[in-house]
Amino acid sequence: MYSRLQYISQGTTADVQLYHIQRALQGGCDWIQLRWKDAREKELLVLAKAVQALKSSYAFTFIINDHPEVALKADADGVHLGLNDGSIAAARTLLGNEKIIGGTANNLADLQQRIGEACDYIGLGPFRFTNTKAVLSPVLGIEGYHALLEKATENSALPPVYAIGGIRVEDVSLLMKTGIHGIALSGTITQAANPTAIIAQLKTNLYVPTTNR
Repeated sequence: MYSRLQYISQGTTADVQLYHIQRALQGGCDWIQLRWKDAREKELLVLAKAVQALKSSYAFTFIINDHPEVALKADADGVHLGLNDGSIAAARTLLGNEKIIGGTANNLADLQQRIGEACDYIGLGPFRFTNTKAVLSPVLGIEGYHALLEKATENSALPPVYAIGGIRVEDVSLLMKTGIHGIALSGTITQAANPTAIIAQLKTNLYVPTTNR
């Protein structure tokens, strides 16, 4: 079963990225998505191999954002693709059926597209405004998740759906009641003075009764 909590890395240098990833792992995260938008592919690969090496100390699922080739070369567990970041089918051909392939969705049409592409999981958002992305789609809020998941499941079975975008600790219990599988976040953990305490609270809030799952 996929973890309910995904940490999406932050940092403008490899050292800062690795520092935040290690803090998240030490704090109890067991799913890391390496996201370094401004890196050259060679830099990203070096960092990806350094993160992969952390598996000797921590048990976690390791996903690369945007770059299937880097995921393959670093032997990561999979890749996450945005709507403009390449073909799910091409990534599947490159990585094979054993690797995880996730995809972003912002609305009902995107959800239906990702279902048709047989994504292993979907990151749906944004929940609220976030500075993490330069170009932000319209925010969904709690009601947006309720409406989209209800509509999307009328004719299709959904893979695990993760809420993403500006999520805070106090949002999680309500979000879980919309039928999502879990949450993906970055700033709430990256900026935490005590990541261990924040991650423990997030996990507590993630395991509330859900309506659709």
